Amino acid sequence: MQKLSPVTQFILLVIFTLIVVFVIHTLWLENMGLPVFGNKIQLSYIVNASLALFIYIFLYQLRFKLKDYIGFLFMAGSFLKFIFFFLLFYPSYKMDGEMSRLEFAAFFIPYVICLFLETIYMAKMLRNLK
Repeated sequence: MQKLSPVTQFILLVIFTLIVVFVIHTLWLENMGLPVFGNKIQLSYIVNASLALFIYIFLYQLRFKLKDYIGFLFMAGSFLKFIFFFLLFYPSYKMDGEMSRLEFAAFFIPYVICLFLETIYMAKMLRNLK
């Protein structure tokens, strides 16, 4: 059997993990009697997954050309995620004057999961560049 490339592994891991976390997250909301699909939760998971995949694939493609700058580019990717947060989510979250815990969790849970997976795979990629 042929081993999957790191990019394919990352794509499958991010998609599988976020699907599982999304199901758990929405089931918890349902069990608590809270709005299951409120707070742009679906968009949040999709945006976070898309950005994580884009950033990792982009950096993987440039790993040899820009190996001395990969860390800075990774941090720039995190900055990009915050730009998306402030453009797509923050205005509606702050519409009532405050950001609720549910609104915060809708964005922050998939963000943290993606950041964790990106960090692990970026570390692996950097170790293999030596």
